[in-house]
Amino acid sequence: MAMSTSKVAPLLTNMEEIVGSVEDKEFTCFSDAIPIHKHSSILSVEVVKNIETAVKDGKLGEVVSIVKDIIQEVSRSTVKIAVTGDSGNGMSSFINALRLTGHEEEDSAPTGVVRTTQKPACYFSSIFPNVDLWDLPGTGVTAQSMENYLEEMEFDKYDLIIIIASEQFSSNHVKLAKAMQRMRKSFYVVWTKLDRDLSTSAHSEPQLLRSIQESIQENLQKEGVKVPPIFLVSSVKPSSHDFPKLRDTLKKDIPSIKLEGLLGTLFQICENTINEKVESFNQNIDKDNLKGFGINNPGNQGECQKVFQEIFGVDERSLHQVSLIMNQPDAYSRDAKPSQNTKRDQQDGWTVSQLCRSRTQYFSTGVNSIRCCFDSRHRRCIQLKHVLNEVAKKTKNILWEILKDSIIPPQKG
Repeated sequence: MAMSTSKVAPLLTNMEEIVGSVEDKEFTCFSDAIPIHKHSSILSVEVVKNIETAVKDGKLGEVVSIVKDIIQEVSRSTVKIAVTGDSGNGMSSFINALRLTGHEEEDSAPTGVVRTTQKPACYFSSIFPNVDLWDLPGTGVTAQSMENYLEEMEFDKYDLIIIIASEQFSSNHVKLAKAMQRMRKSFYVVWTKLDRDLSTSAHSEPQLLRSIQESIQENLQKEGVKVPPIFLVSSVKPSSHDFPKLRDTLKKDIPSIKLEGLLGTLFQICENTINEKVESFNQNIDKDNLKGFGINNPGNQGECQKVFQEIFGVDERSLHQVSLIMNQPDAYSRDAKPSQNTKRDQQDGWTVSQLCRSRTQYFSTGVNSIRCCFDSRHRRCIQLKHVLNEVAKKTKNILWEILKDSIIPPQKG
């Protein structure tokens, strides 16, 4: 597919401003599968397999090294922003206004009262260095359905989506927003042609602006879409209304757009690998086949926890090495300490096998003895899985902190 391009000499990008921190420490926001972009040169199949292998082998230090290499690739990569919306909403005019480029200039996006964008076209601007601005055909130009449109326009390759609307916030706009949220894409909503709205409305400007904002918010919230940044602009007045705010927000968000998406994706890879590892161990617990892992007394919680921590790479020695690699001495080793439950059981002197032996003495003969033996093994399995899950949960917590500290540097202040 031929691509139209217009280029202005790029400046060096400012990578110092990284915004935000991920709030969900329980990881529920990453419970669904996060797809690896098929166009990604950063998270290749080989890189993903290397991460999975390192987590599977309990080598968290190797995970740190891989992530550092990924960050270097990200810092050199271009941010791709797609501009989309219903046909006739003025996407091309918006791109020209965003770039402060006149419609008559040689490198401007073609505009008109008829559909002028039939294929995706790429534009550049010194205002947003290291950014590709993609002008996409409007919905309905090349596809029979929203699903076809999303696939045809290859939304998975873009880092930020700007949804353009005017006159009304249509069902297509809502569908686009829902799709972006489902794909975990950063997106803005921009209401353009505000000059026309102001000239024809009987409301005062503050009332009109508030009405448009509320209408967009209500339509999104009805469909369970988290309200994104919303900007009300006029493409014929690129220095008025929300245009300056939009440019400032873009400049602030661009450095972190790739990084924030990367954090969630990498954690999902690690979490999936840990879950598979837990499932494999559960099968061995059910078969009472743990001696090969160095567990001689499965009824001893302390011994089991220690072995599990070593296997998952979250024992004190391993985490001390990770802390040194991260230049944060002993930042993670506190998570290798036994839980309060395990400490209490050890202090009380009761292991699972001891509890089972106590019950065996209570039931001395016949069917009760057989049932007790079964209960003893069943209880031991339950307890082992509890210890395993606790170690796995700690591993996820530690990996989250490691990834966050690697990807989103601490704020200077």
